[in-house]
Amino acid sequence: MDRRSRILPALFLALAAMLAPAASEAQQRTRLVIYTASEVDQLSALKAAIEADHPDVEVAWVRDSTGVITARLIAERDTPRADMIFGIVTSSLLALERMNVLEPYMPKGVDQLKAQFRDPNDPYSWTGLDAFVVAVCFNTNEARRLSIARPERWQDLAGPQFRNRIVMPHPASSGTGFLLVSNWIQVMGEDAAWQFMEKLHRNVALYTHSGSAPCVQAARGERLVGLSFDMRAAREKALGAPVDVIIPEEGVGWEMGGMAIVRGRPAAQTDAARRISDWAIGPKANELFARFYGIVARHGFGSPPHYPREAESRMTPSNSEWMAENRDRVLAEWTRRFDNPLTNRN
Repeated sequence: MDRRSRILPALFLALAAMLAPAASEAQQRTRLVIYTASEVDQLSALKAAIEADHPDVEVAWVRDSTGVITARLIAERDTPRADMIFGIVTSSLLALERMNVLEPYMPKGVDQLKAQFRDPNDPYSWTGLDAFVVAVCFNTNEARRLSIARPERWQDLAGPQFRNRIVMPHPASSGTGFLLVSNWIQVMGEDAAWQFMEKLHRNVALYTHSGSAPCVQAARGERLVGLSFDMRAAREKALGAPVDVIIPEEGVGWEMGGMAIVRGRPAAQTDAARRISDWAIGPKANELFARFYGIVARHGFGSPPHYPREAESRMTPSNSEWMAENRDRVLAEWTRRFDNPLTNRN
């Protein structure tokens, strides 16, 4: 055997020895399938932070709007495919809790969170992470061009000057859309709210699948008004878009994005989900969440740039229980009135 014949096998053995730990580590990582409605631009940062602190876990996001995610979890409850839920509004989490979809778990240190971010029920099954309020994205360049005054109240949006100039999220597919409808009912009273929505419907050019899309469209000048939520509006303004972030005077609805573990998954996935839950309520995670939300579960974190100062003072009393109990009824009525190609917009 010549010298080359002796060296090559030795090199292959050395290379195999170097790669073996990496391959073994990859095989040992637990793949965690997480259903989420969090914004796309947040997910890469969240995945990197989770995996940096938990290198034995691989996060696999499955993202869609709140309504779609909630319906999917209900459809899969007998044969669950998700291991964890992240960034889903609490009204949906309450509904899933009642349907026995969630695995009871109380993260370590949950007593350090603001009271409204904790599941009040026994057994404890979900935890709030952050909160958002509905908001109006108003394109100031388009407003000047059209000589249309800034709306300060919800009722202003029912005026004829906004005909076909408003875009809002569809309440059946978007948590933000359902929050808007629920807020109007709770602020105005049910009869008055449906009358307002009849007028508003004439001015809505498009109902979107996503809660952030209306603000993005307003920021681009595609529409004058986008009904969306606070942080998407603040983010678009921070990126230089000519938008005002308006929190209407009558008051705005708000919701929490929360997390939970899905019942009925393998032990390895459930254990990993519990560790991620513990991580998500800690200071490091909340510092990350505060980059995306004006209100987070832990005390001591300020609002990001361009966040409207009056948002918290104009928040209406939270009523997630009412939203969970009345969701099907309200959506059925909204669909009957507005989700029909023959609906009159004249």
